[in-house]
Amino acid sequence: MKVSSINIHPDPYQPFHLSQGYRAGDLLFISGQTAIGEDGALTGIGNFDIQAEKAFQNLEKVLKAGGSSLGNVIKVTILLRDMANFSKIVALRKRYFTPPYPADTIMEVSSLYSPDALIEIEAVAVADEAVER
Repeated sequence: MKVSSINIHPDPYQPFHLSQGYRAGDLLFISGQTAIGEDGALTGIGNFDIQAEKAFQNLEKVLKAGGSSLGNVIKVTILLRDMANFSKIVALRKRYFTPPYPADTIMEVSSLYSPDALIEIEAVAVADEAVER
């Protein structure tokens, strides 16, 4: 099985010594995506809506770089700093994903990589050319 790292440019994760994700055969394993901008700075400080939008946009960008898309996500794990945002996540899932919706784990955590980060999303997806619907 061929295994390769997924790269984007610029890569705001490079200073943290981690990969955006890996493609192993027809599966993609995407690192947790936050509201980090291309400049490496967290966007939307104190604003969950802005951070959530950016996290989903970053997820989409990495998936595309790996040869997949949001429509091919089969599993997500969403980490929230405050479960009061659960209803917003449900609405975002409906907007960014399509039926059949991915399997999901949503949990509240006390902190993420930065005390100002409010959301992180990691995913497993199938490569575009391997999807049969």
